Amino acid sequence: MSTSTSDDYKVRAVRPDDWPAVKELRLDALRDPLAPVAFFETYEEAAAHPDAFWQERAIGSGENSESARQIVAEAPDGSWAGCLTVLVEEPGTKDWTGHLVERRQGHVVGVFVRPEHRGNGLIQALFDAGVEWAWQQRVERVRLFVHVDNGRAQGAYRKAGFLPSGLTVSFAKEEPESELEFVLERP
Repeated sequence: MSTSTSDDYKVRAVRPDDWPAVKELRLDALRDPLAPVAFFETYEEAAAHPDAFWQERAIGSGENSESARQIVAEAPDGSWAGCLTVLVEEPGTKDWTGHLVERRQGHVVGVFVRPEHRGNGLIQALFDAGVEWAWQQRVERVRLFVHVDNGRAQGAYRKAGFLPSGLTVSFAKEEPESELEFVLERP
């Protein structure tokens, strides 16, 4: 566990030239023991992506995007300690679960904090920055999905102000409904 506090980190949007660090952090996230219930991609799938994929990801969710924002936390030594991404979902479209989006909303994905940086408030700093950006995009609420078996993440999301909406979905046709929607309503 880190002895740093969240104030010791620089929390900011990804820049296009950050793509190597975007790739490195995602691959590290996919090595986490809870990755199979936290992410819908395997390490092997992500590692097979060409550099162009990571470059596009850094641009598409970077500081100049109005439809997605990847927020990262730089540790005091300059390494990346964690990240999350907020996607803007438009009403009338279908989300990646296949459900109709009824309102303009933010959707948090890709939440990860390296184990040595957990427990110091960093996740809250990431959520604060991501949610603030979402409110600036005029969304009505921010949501995320979390696996029913990922208690660690559920606790962190509740601490950040997200609450279960009652919606439970499945992302794979062969799986039972196992993903809980958590929401944060606009104040």
